[in-house]
Amino acid sequence: MAEFLYRVGRLAFRRRWYVALVWAAVLAAVGLGALKAPGAADEGFSMPGIESQKAFDLMEERFPGATADGATARVVFVAPKGEKVTAADHRKAVESAVADLADGSQVASAVDPFQARAVSKDGTTAYATVTYKVASNDLSDASKAQLVKALDQARDTGLTVDAGGTAVDSAPGAGGSAEVIGIAIAAVVLLVTFGSLAAAGLPLLTAIAGVGVSMATILALSHPLGLSTTTGTLAMMLGLAVGIDYALFVVSRYREERAKGREPGEATALAVGTAGSAVVFAGLTVVIALAGLTVVGIPMLTKMGLAAAGAVVVGVLIALTLVPAFLGFWPNAVLRRKDRKKGRVEQEAKDNGGTRWARFVLRRPLPVLILGVVGLGALAVPMTSLQLGMPGDEAKSTSTTQRRAYDALAEGFGPGFNGPLTVVVDAKGDADAKGDATAKGDADAKAAVSTISRKIGATEGVVSVSPARFNEAGDTAVFSVVPSTAPTSEKTKDLVTTIRDARPALESGTGATFEVTGSTALNIDIAEKVQSALVPYLIVVVGLAIVLLLVVFRSLLVPLKAALGFLLSVLASLGAVVVVFQEGHGASLLGVETTGPIMSLMPIFLVGIVFGLAMDYEVFLVSRMREAYVHGETPAQAVTSGFRHSARVVVAAALIMIAVFAGFMGESDSMIKMIGFGLASAVLLDAFVVRMAIVPAVLALLGDKAWWLPAWLDRILPRVDVEGEALTRTADTPDPAATPADQEAVRV
Repeated sequence: MAEFLYRVGRLAFRRRWYVALVWAAVLAAVGLGALKAPGAADEGFSMPGIESQKAFDLMEERFPGATADGATARVVFVAPKGEKVTAADHRKAVESAVADLADGSQVASAVDPFQARAVSKDGTTAYATVTYKVASNDLSDASKAQLVKALDQARDTGLTVDAGGTAVDSAPGAGGSAEVIGIAIAAVVLLVTFGSLAAAGLPLLTAIAGVGVSMATILALSHPLGLSTTTGTLAMMLGLAVGIDYALFVVSRYREERAKGREPGEATALAVGTAGSAVVFAGLTVVIALAGLTVVGIPMLTKMGLAAAGAVVVGVLIALTLVPAFLGFWPNAVLRRKDRKKGRVEQEAKDNGGTRWARFVLRRPLPVLILGVVGLGALAVPMTSLQLGMPGDEAKSTSTTQRRAYDALAEGFGPGFNGPLTVVVDAKGDADAKGDATAKGDADAKAAVSTISRKIGATEGVVSVSPARFNEAGDTAVFSVVPSTAPTSEKTKDLVTTIRDARPALESGTGATFEVTGSTALNIDIAEKVQSALVPYLIVVVGLAIVLLLVVFRSLLVPLKAALGFLLSVLASLGAVVVVFQEGHGASLLGVETTGPIMSLMPIFLVGIVFGLAMDYEVFLVSRMREAYVHGETPAQAVTSGFRHSARVVVAAALIMIAVFAGFMGESDSMIKMIGFGLASAVLLDAFVVRMAIVPAVLALLGDKAWWLPAWLDRILPRVDVEGEALTRTADTPDPAATPADQEAVRV
């Protein structure tokens, strides 16, 4: 592996113009394809195999067109204090607003609350439902402006008017202020790390080029592969982060080789052969973690994972080819200013912050290990009370109209009104089995639906049940069930379980089957499926990564230690998320106004993304230790050498990752805040506690045993020479093919 990448790096350095032109041509080609490709579809969210999804599928089959993904808006009217919305002047204002809402080319219907009995018992609150012909992503600016105008005109009459629903929501996308903040902080970190504008700018430039290729490819393939508008979000975030990190490691190793007196071409080849080997295997661990998302069984998550894995592959290829090509263009620009002024590159002092920290840990390995494990364990304890769900409008800021509409509906109609359950009754099997005439079959179906509706309505915790709505064939009915508790309440979850548990008795008595769905039931089903998929996902991802690390480090204990350390950091970061977003401690500091269940996909996101990134740091840091150990240093000396060469770069890489993820904490959406906080805290804990403290402590305690591998396993595993042992001989051999330009470039 090292020798092959050595040749790749040397070739890219010599043929730098060809490499740069090839990447420019690739970017132009995929960019042109993206411009000509049809727009990405809004595929919606689906999760095969859960009851809620089965109910949605049945509704689409039996009620054609009725469950289309048209956008909706629920406009809430609240009368001034002490007045009623049913008063003549307020009623006139509401009816006028509904008429304005219905007047639009994309509006399918706007229901008058007085005709639909959508008025609270105390007469203070009413709501109108507006249904659109198109999905929320396809709403025109004119339709959105018309909705806002109607709300403003109704407010001018003295009513309090707010709106929720998909027509009001603005889906967060990639490419916002979070990325800008992340890039800005990354630039500062790189500048401090390298002390050179060119050295800081090169990783940023190549990472942006890689993200450009990845995003353009995703857009070009969005229509034929059925990718949604959200598929590229994760690809952009990870592509940017790993692209900077991988280039950072190659450039850092290049400067190190130049300090040893290597000429630019040789230094570039050695950097790609050694640091590039670590980049390849680090990239493979990230790809494994992302591709492993297919195990979860959520189509949207699978596509996001594969798209992000593709972006990581592009980042690896960029680091192995375009970065050495740019080093060929500017071999001295990436050096420190003082080195360029002196005309020679000075070797870094043997003692730096990394070596001093390593010696501190080596002197006190057991206390450091205990303190790190106990600290992470204490942070992980709150994770035992983790409640999964899908936060809705109740988690938004009170400054948003969606949150105000949610609160107004809860106050006027009860907390359960915002999360009604939908029951879909299938009586077709009953009528077909009896073989009765159509009229009698319809009567049996209506009787079965009536019985099921009455029994569910009598369940404790149910406030009301709506009249059943039948399809044209009369064999399927749908009705809504309003709980007495809020959608995120544990009591609502228990109610769903109670209704489903009563199903066998109801089905045997009526001959009809039914499914329970709706947003609340869907969240419950998603949480259960994610929890059941988490263990298989961990087994697949961690298992494959351990095998990969066995090949890289040729050690049995180092991969196991890496995996256990990752589990500690992920559990601790989940515990931190629970403390802030579920229990509310420190939530106000992040602008989180309402706490509640943790987003159902959060554990999967943390495991998938952070595992790959954690293995990045493990490979980059420990591979330098392995390299030193293979070249004859003692275990303690190898740890110190690894920290001397890699600690500063690993710290810089981690800070860049944290900056990219922490940028999302500034977004207004609570779920985006949660993702940003969770990922940033996980990287912080894994990089600085696990990799920088626990890892050297464990290696110090194990000594030579850390690098032990059974003889039979040593014979089975392929040898990839990540340490670049073969390059030691190559580097000492003069290169007869070096051009005069290459030789001249060594003179700073």
